[in-house]
Amino acid sequence: MTDKKRGPIGKIFGFLGKIVKAIRTLISVVFVGFFILIIAGMFADDLRPLPEKGALYLAPSGILVDQLSYVYPADQLLADQSAQDSETLVRDIIEAIDRARLDHRITHLVLDTDYMEAGGVAKLDEISSALMRFKETDKPIFAVADNYNQSQYFLAAHADNILLNPMGSVMITGFGAYGSYYRDALDKLKIKIHIFRAGEYKNAVEPFSRNNMSSEAKQQVADIVDRLWHSFSSRIERLRQLDKGSIHDLANNLHIKFRGVEGDAALLAKREGLVDQLASRHQMRNFLNEQIPSDVNGEFLATDMHTYLSHIRLEQGGIAQASDKIAVVVAKGTIFDGEQPEGNIGGDTLATIINNLEYDPQVKALVLRVDSPGGSAFASEIIRDALHNIAELEIPIVVSMGSYAASGGYWISTEADKILAMPTTITGSIGVYSMVPTVEDSLASLGIYSDGVGSTDIAGIMHLDRPMSDQAKSIMQTGVDSLYSRFINLVADSRQQPAQAIEKIAGGRIWTGEQAVELGLIDQLGDLDQAIQSAAELAEISDYEVIYPSRLLTPYEQFVQEISNNISGSLLSLGLGDWLSADIGLVKSILNPLTYLSKFNDPRNFYMHCENCPL
Repeated sequence: MTDKKRGPIGKIFGFLGKIVKAIRTLISVVFVGFFILIIAGMFADDLRPLPEKGALYLAPSGILVDQLSYVYPADQLLADQSAQDSETLVRDIIEAIDRARLDHRITHLVLDTDYMEAGGVAKLDEISSALMRFKETDKPIFAVADNYNQSQYFLAAHADNILLNPMGSVMITGFGAYGSYYRDALDKLKIKIHIFRAGEYKNAVEPFSRNNMSSEAKQQVADIVDRLWHSFSSRIERLRQLDKGSIHDLANNLHIKFRGVEGDAALLAKREGLVDQLASRHQMRNFLNEQIPSDVNGEFLATDMHTYLSHIRLEQGGIAQASDKIAVVVAKGTIFDGEQPEGNIGGDTLATIINNLEYDPQVKALVLRVDSPGGSAFASEIIRDALHNIAELEIPIVVSMGSYAASGGYWISTEADKILAMPTTITGSIGVYSMVPTVEDSLASLGIYSDGVGSTDIAGIMHLDRPMSDQAKSIMQTGVDSLYSRFINLVADSRQQPAQAIEKIAGGRIWTGEQAVELGLIDQLGDLDQAIQSAAELAEISDYEVIYPSRLLTPYEQFVQEISNNISGSLLSLGLGDWLSADIGLVKSILNPLTYLSKFNDPRNFYMHCENCPL
């Protein structure tokens, strides 16, 4: 029957049938395409051979981290297949540099920072130590970039020759700690925030109680910012052989100096001694071709970090493994209750990882790598208890602090036999707080009221649509005070100091690693490698393997991860690395501020969190 003989209803159903058929065809094409990519990905993992002589091409991407954040299967398959490139493991960078230092095949190090977004000062310090060790071999380091932000330039400053695009810039602005304050907004919404805290410097609650930073908070944060800035700027001045104070002067007078070169940022960087050459991308490549061993076409030979580490680990695979192990357990992110994927700390998740070490007789020592501003008090205690169980088995515990290990991050460190931190680590923040919002006035403005009866005076204690009673306030404050007292005593026992001495340096104050050594909150300054060496000494072992226990993935997660990796490998090998849009990532970044509310999941509503730690 033709369309001419069909009635209106028939035509509609015919049109719908064509749409369904088109959808079926599209689904089939997509399915076949994914299947081809999965199969192709199985053959995309072949390693390119290392050149006999060439450079290590080091191009960190995204944020420098101690642990890669977990990417959910749906995101892996449907959103951003390059999501893993948004983070780079610090320990991978350090391992690659240290291996290349002693590898006769590696003649140069090329540092390309264009893909790196940022890194905590302490993490940059650790990489700096590795770069300084590399420089001792007299192997040249070249830094190349279109632009350098503050973090990128700190690493580039270690190079023997720094190249900058003539259209680029070196942007050094200094450190700051700024935040949003919501007091007036909450008043307009008629939301009451009831705050309970122990420690006058415990300022994580201030955004909800004030419209600006308190003088106490400004005092301690300004001190931390100044200390970190002095460490950062003086290191650059030493590396570049600049006059003392020149970096600070450049940042403060950038507007004047900028006018002096008629707005040419690259020329300013050259005049100030921040870079050695201004070179276009083509000129940069020619420079590298002249300096580094090249192939028959005159192109310099190099291997990227991931390829290089894959070869190194394959070569190690043929070596007999040591019978003793040191387990490095990473505690990175905000501390939540229950189970959490990598990128945050779940009390139950991390406790399970730690408890499982009990069943491995080869594990002779534990290094807890803490990179956390704290979070839930209950979850922190669950983790500390798991560590206490390991300590009872006479397994030495050493804590290595990353960018920050404060508040709950310090609580979980108290079971350590030894604590190490970087000079620029932020630690301390020994204090407790609780916040309870009530919305009775908000609802009343809409004509909604709460009423009823209870068998006791406190039956409606946690009804957020009712005013908070004096009894409820007393209960909450007493609980906070009790937990603070326990925190003080826990630290005092751990550090073998009187509780009164700990109380003087507690109160929610934050300290740098350098200050913490002087105050007795940590034992010595040192990076993760030094912490591992300390653990080996305490365990009295010399031949050992370092392992990184992690959360066990479910069979579904393992399956989807393997599929995603194969698809990613296929896309990259076909030059389609940007095939999937980053729009979902943009949406996530817009909604990110709302995730602050997810921190409030402690069963008793008590928190040990350092809001001003991520400077």
